[in-house]
Amino acid sequence: MARDVSDTTPISSRDELAGWLEAGCKPARQFRLGTEHEKFAYYPSDNAPVSYDGANGKCGIRRLLEGMQEASGWEPITDAGNIIGLFDPSGGGAISLEPGGQFELSGAPLKTLHQTRDELDQHLVLAKRVAKTCGMAFTGLGMSPEWTLAQTPRMPKSRYRIMTGYMPKVGACGLDMMYRTCTVQVNLDFGSEADMVKKLRVSIALQPLATALFANSPFTEGKPNGLLSARSEIWRDTDNTRAGMLPFVFEDGMGFDRYVDYALKVPMYFVKRGDTYHDASGQDFRDLLAGRLPALPGEKATMSDWANHLSTIFPEVRLKRFLEMRGADSGSPAHILALSAFFTGIFYDDAALDAAWDLAKVWNAQQRQQLRDDVPRLALKAEIAGKPLLTIAREALAISRAGLARRARKDTQGSDETGYLDILDERVRRGKTAAEDLLDLYHGAWGGKLSPVYAHCAY
Repeated sequence: MARDVSDTTPISSRDELAGWLEAGCKPARQFRLGTEHEKFAYYPSDNAPVSYDGANGKCGIRRLLEGMQEASGWEPITDAGNIIGLFDPSGGGAISLEPGGQFELSGAPLKTLHQTRDELDQHLVLAKRVAKTCGMAFTGLGMSPEWTLAQTPRMPKSRYRIMTGYMPKVGACGLDMMYRTCTVQVNLDFGSEADMVKKLRVSIALQPLATALFANSPFTEGKPNGLLSARSEIWRDTDNTRAGMLPFVFEDGMGFDRYVDYALKVPMYFVKRGDTYHDASGQDFRDLLAGRLPALPGEKATMSDWANHLSTIFPEVRLKRFLEMRGADSGSPAHILALSAFFTGIFYDDAALDAAWDLAKVWNAQQRQQLRDDVPRLALKAEIAGKPLLTIAREALAISRAGLARRARKDTQGSDETGYLDILDERVRRGKTAAEDLLDLYHGAWGGKLSPVYAHCAY
């Protein structure tokens, strides 16, 4: 999320919490897709990570953002006087920093995947040009392949300082998640509460499949880590009160109010007042509603507090005023577009959504969780309910492709959106992930050395 919300409207009743989510409902003609992707900045001269201010005469992330501001005309986002992001004043996308300097594009809500492709192309052309003048480049992986946690820089964002202090109290891998991983996600709309529930159920059930299809993090601290998606494995021990597969979503009575019940039980990170982040880590949002939060006695919750709190919940699929698919490692531009295409094809065609639900509804909570636990290691070689995940992948891709074909959104060359799935069809045909391709190179042409991985995965 590029910017924390600043809506000072006071919350007068609990019903307003569900109402805030319900306000995301929109007619199908207004459905959009927004793609977000993170990437690692590094110095090609030595493959070192890029710190905020730079060192030894090298430019840092600050200078990179300033260069992007000058080149794009976007407005700066600051925190305590430090530039930490940019936003398009015309209502388009935004650029933000993850805790370890991961450089993120939060794309605008767009009508077609073709527009997403153009947005991504324009961003990468500009970002690469500015980065080159700074002696930097970008690489697309789900986890930094060599840098230790101690070697990884820290960005000057107030909310991250609070999270950094809290994460080790609630899981073993929270700092790794914050500082050493990159993801790609797509944000998609819903038309009603019933539509939200169906899409949330389908996407949570299929999120382990997305993890398998996009697995791209097989290295940690200079060697193979025994996993195909280390990023996904890290999430299994980050903070299980705010992550996971949300089994309650599949129970009777699921709706906006039930999600509010869940969100209210998730401990807080912070309360933002003006430009100040007050550390409320581990405290209860219900106390803020009642005006008895220990961090700010007497202060009551506003709608911005609720929106910001929802942004600090990290399940496999997150509900806000849209649904965020959160299961995939970052990767190449084709990989980024394929994630958006996969879920767009399923979500934005009624027949495809029905078919995807028919595929997934037979699985129970234990089976879904077992698949979630297996895919970081096995990826497409996992199975669920005795059925190979590779077979399910073929079926799900066919459903998505048919949905995109029926959408029939064509570019200026007359091509529809189905071509964005080609990279996934090829992966399934070969039965191999990007992570396995990298491992083949590591054990083969690279001779057990990881230094070539940065250029190989560079944008």
